[in-house]
Amino acid sequence: MTLNLPDYVGSCAFGIKMGVIVPGSDLQTMLLQEITKLDRDNMLADCDVLAITESIVARAQNNFIGTDVVAEDVRETLSLQPDSTVGVVFPIASRNRFSLIMEGIARAVPEGQVAVQFSYPHDEVGNQIIPPEVACELEARTGGLITSGDLDREYTHPLTGVNYIGLYEEIIRRAGAAPRIFLCNDPRRIDDFEPDGVVVADIHTRERTRSVVSGVVGNCCTLRDLCNRGDSPPTSEWGLLGSNMSSGSRLKLAPYLADVFACSLQEEIREATGKHVEILIYGDGAYKDPGSGIYELADPITAFGATAGIDGCLREGFKMKYLVDLHHEAGRSEEEISALLREESARTRAIDCITCEGTTPRCMRDVLASLADLVSGSADAGTPMILIKGIYNRESLEEFQGESCPESLL
Repeated sequence: MTLNLPDYVGSCAFGIKMGVIVPGSDLQTMLLQEITKLDRDNMLADCDVLAITESIVARAQNNFIGTDVVAEDVRETLSLQPDSTVGVVFPIASRNRFSLIMEGIARAVPEGQVAVQFSYPHDEVGNQIIPPEVACELEARTGGLITSGDLDREYTHPLTGVNYIGLYEEIIRRAGAAPRIFLCNDPRRIDDFEPDGVVVADIHTRERTRSVVSGVVGNCCTLRDLCNRGDSPPTSEWGLLGSNMSSGSRLKLAPYLADVFACSLQEEIREATGKHVEILIYGDGAYKDPGSGIYELADPITAFGATAGIDGCLREGFKMKYLVDLHHEAGRSEEEISALLREESARTRAIDCITCEGTTPRCMRDVLASLADLVSGSADAGTPMILIKGIYNRESLEEFQGESCPESLL
């Protein structure tokens, strides 16, 4: 069936189903087969965006490591001994994201100790560690450093039902080390536990946290400093940031050189179809759930790779409903208002003009990744590629068509 979208359809996104991708799959060829179908069915056009989930890129690259590799790199990076004490500051409470990293860190010191410092009442991305009302009472009583002995009972995550303090204690014990878990929002307090080295484990605030921690413990690193020194997979320029639990004791890293993959695929599509499309290798969307308060962006960035037309581009515009109301109040007819809106769309506006009020410019990379993540989901939709139409217009094509990816990425 051929689908021709009429002119009155605006921005839209379609999940594209694909087969199973396994380590070693020729992903570029598989994607081109699906993209050729889109072109054949008149669904592909200039200025479209193809967003591809980072997980299939990393999987095809066979970008997996075991917790033994994590342990070895932690030991080497922080110069630890088997009986050392290692600190872990501000990990997120996530089995998928951090349980295997915790296992690897603990295995680095199988005869030592692991001091884990959670922020409270929730972690960096909004996962609740203890209820806010309990946090207030304990903070007043303890001065802001809460140990497991200060808790009157086990507290579980309100959505997953997991006691993350207990979970991480058990992971550390299984590796042979002794756990010392506490809650404190001041990263300097990790020094109270006399660590020989510290892993700064937060994501978006990692450099600020590292700067504070290094003032009291000079021997520290971030998750990005671990497992990132290879020149071919398994490795990632993001280190352990953006990694996920895989099977057994393996972690899937973020894709290696995703920009290179995106630019190469863009050129292949141009040769195969004659179409200029933009490519995005996306991870978590920048979505905050209003009910739970959980910020879904557990990746260090919304997209690990993108072609030139996306980078540096903002999604912005004027406040259409404001102008409609303004012109209607002035007695303009519907036809006159439509003409004035067309004129307004062609104007260059200062970012602080009143017609832009309420339309804060958004990074196009984040908008596209968030849209793609919401359409594809993270469960069983089976649509690892998302076709996004109507975000860029003809003027965008003319502006960016001359911007090809740097030769170093092709």
